[in-house]
Amino acid sequence: MNKNLLESVMKAHGDTGTSLSQFLGMARSTFSAKINETNGAEFTQGEIASIKEKYDLDAEKVDEIFFTTKVS
Repeated sequence: MNKNLLESVMKAHGDTGTSLSQFLGMARSTFSAKINETNGAEFTQGEIASIKEKYDLDAEKVDEIFFTTKVS
């Protein structure tokens, strides 16, 4: 996932990790684990769909954020 791109979209909409985690109905620590991919944590399809709708993202942007692979 592209953490920086998600964070830039969040900032552009005036959101923080805390506000987005509240919107998604999850603990801030859970959101942090998912955005940092801690221990394999990842966003569910439902959470991705909610983020897509909240920020009016097109399919290409969703792919860029959530389905990019890390380059080592």
